[in-house]
Amino acid sequence: MTDRLYYKDSYLKEFEGRIEQICEDGVVIDRTSFYPGGGGQPSDRGYIELKGVRYPVSNVSTNDGKIVHEIIGFSSSIGEYVTGSIDWERRYQLMRTHTALHILCGVIWREFQARVTGSNMKPLEGRIDFELESVSSAVVDHIEGLINNEVKASRVINARFITRDEAFKNPELVRTKINLLPEGITKIRIVEIDGLDVQADGGTHVSNTNEVGSLKIVSHESKGKINKRLRIALGV
Repeated sequence: MTDRLYYKDSYLKEFEGRIEQICEDGVVIDRTSFYPGGGGQPSDRGYIELKGVRYPVSNVSTNDGKIVHEIIGFSSSIGEYVTGSIDWERRYQLMRTHTALHILCGVIWREFQARVTGSNMKPLEGRIDFELESVSSAVVDHIEGLINNEVKASRVINARFITRDEAFKNPELVRTKINLLPEGITKIRIVEIDGLDVQADGGTHVSNTNEVGSLKIVSHESKGKINKRLRIALGV
């Protein structure tokens, strides 16, 4: 199992690791700060350096608990040590965006108790679909004010792991309409925005809501009778 350094420190920009396996689609390193993607958050990009040469990491994915790094033009041997560096500007934008979506999710849950039916993001932009019958422009303006208030409230954000049994004792931890927690996972990662939101999540986040910056709900649309989509954008 790869040591997932991004769970210990989402602000870690560089790391050193050892090549453990060479696969058809990339290499497995014994430890990494590259997020492999999931939960709507894209995988990290960046570079792997070997013997003074830097190679671009084009994609990172998970395979049987191993994190596979797809590296352009890379050739190595098992046991060699490498240095990894993530594209920090892109990662930090995704961290801010992911936290912004949790702020929106927390506000919608508090105000409407509406579950999530889908979500996606890219740097500084994201969308969530909620189980809502209707959302007017006036309500959207009100929600926009509320989520910006939560940013300004400088709420602390923490993550921890709990057992699967503990997680299912609190049904509010899983906000998606369909339970997306795979069978066989015994430890569930929980991300908590102090005083606002707590839910199961595997992505990377900032440590305080004030890092998110200004938020704008740029559009809202109906995706079905009880399915409404909100799109957000973050200031640079």
